[in-house]
Amino acid sequence: MAKLLNLSNLEYGVNQDNDFIGYLDSALGTLEVCADPNGLTSIRFVKDKSKAPNWCCNTQQAVEQLDEYFVGKRTHFNLSLNAKGTHFQHQVWRALSHIQYGQTCSYADIAKAINNPKAVRAVGAANGRNPLTIVVPCHRVIGSNGKLTGYAWGMSIKASLLKLEHKAV
Repeated sequence: MAKLLNLSNLEYGVNQDNDFIGYLDSALGTLEVCADPNGLTSIRFVKDKSKAPNWCCNTQQAVEQLDEYFVGKRTHFNLSLNAKGTHFQHQVWRALSHIQYGQTCSYADIAKAINNPKAVRAVGAANGRNPLTIVVPCHRVIGSNGKLTGYAWGMSIKASLLKLEHKAV
């Protein structure tokens, strides 16, 4: 499972430049993995490798673990994370990190898990702003009716990630 997000030096609303960048070409597209000296700051699907790679141990470990995930050899991530966000977003992202591989839950389940059951819409917004796709598994959140809901990288990628996990389980 992913480590808890680092809150010790959080600067709300400030996006610092990433010091390190790596890429992974997966079956679902190219992932850009960014980090600063304290951990991973973002993982996102990109159309092309527009920035020159500048590897570090955090980006290298993330690419290796993501590659293992895509071939069905990894169900939990063990990475240093340093995503920027608000206190509420960090609560939601921590809760997302506890959704087990191959399982799904609803936005309402996450709202209850963070002891804020009326914050379903806010949970959805925080889920949509998750900067660490796959490692913080926002793709595992579905509607309370059991149907797939939006995903920043498209519904086909979300469905493929869930299919990959269910197949392995």
